[in-house]
Amino acid sequence: MSPALRLGATGFALIAVCYGFARFAFGMFLPQIDGDLGLGPELGGVISGASFAAYCAAILASATLTERLGPRAVATAAALVAACGMAGIALAPSPALLAAAVIVAGSSTGLASPPMAAAVAAAVRAPRRDATNTTINAGTSAGVALSGPIALAMAGHWRMAFAAFAVVAGMVAVATALALPASRGGGPARGLPALSTGIRRLIAASFLMGAASTALWSFGGDLGARHFGWGPTGTAMLWSAIGAGGLAGAGAGRLVTRFGLDRIHRAFLVLMATGILAVGSGGAPPAMALAGGALFGAAYVMLTGVYLIWGLRALPDRPATGLMIGFLTIAIGQTMGAPLFGVLLGAFGAGAAVPAFAALALLAGLVPARGRALAAA
Repeated sequence: MSPALRLGATGFALIAVCYGFARFAFGMFLPQIDGDLGLGPELGGVISGASFAAYCAAILASATLTERLGPRAVATAAALVAACGMAGIALAPSPALLAAAVIVAGSSTGLASPPMAAAVAAAVRAPRRDATNTTINAGTSAGVALSGPIALAMAGHWRMAFAAFAVVAGMVAVATALALPASRGGGPARGLPALSTGIRRLIAASFLMGAASTALWSFGGDLGARHFGWGPTGTAMLWSAIGAGGLAGAGAGRLVTRFGLDRIHRAFLVLMATGILAVGSGGAPPAMALAGGALFGAAYVMLTGVYLIWGLRALPDRPATGLMIGFLTIAIGQTMGAPLFGVLLGAFGAGAAVPAFAALALLAGLVPARGRALAAA
């Protein structure tokens, strides 16, 4: 098996577990968890935001540890942390312990991505790196898509679902330890890079997109329940639609090579805003809302692929750090966006919160990549 195929398959599974199960499945199960533990939209938003904050801290640590230790140890740790966090969610008897477990589970996503970027840079030939990286990144969609049928099979038992997710994460930890290269990093980590024009623009764009995305990642299930009376079945269908649409994000590398960063960036931000409005406005029929979920999923994964490539091209000699910058800023946007959306939803309703967050996605499209060289490289 070629290094690109081996790393692509392993990384795809790792990202599916950490992002699709440990991080984003919480929003799908939020209505059920709320019913059992009495969270409310404000506390639900705070818990979601805390999960994203844990991601921020973890991805900073992951980039540093990857440069020091190499990818295998850090990626394996990510899967193990995901397993522990999701086991904690399954067992949580109170909102406080649930919040702690969600934070642990969310931190696994920050650990997962930088070592995979470093492994690809070390083992995959340059012409195949963008495609391999964006294929790995699309594992988010597979995890989200699979979480929907699992939720249906569990018949609304969210604790059993997270217990099953934890078992899968343990299996992925073993596979990751066997598949990733054992080489160590290149010595002490070099700290944060200088803020070039390209990096500053990447930070601005990814922050706005991350904030906008929380409208569905954190509150998609709640919005479906409000507008359509969806229970666990309807919410699981929405998550499956989001995940299935997101599989298109595996093609981000090829689309960026053909059309450039700016064109793909703007086009999929428009699709993200459209998807948020279709799911959250309440004026569309349920089938249209599911289609909007698919649009949102495709846009989100495509855009994370865009920011991944943007960061790697800005820092080609430090792939873990280049990826970290864009993904960290997405998470900072999500950390701030989730509680803000919860407050707006509680105070003014979906009619105000949803259009405001769709507008954030469009605003990110005003930020260009740094010049023609980076946009078309």
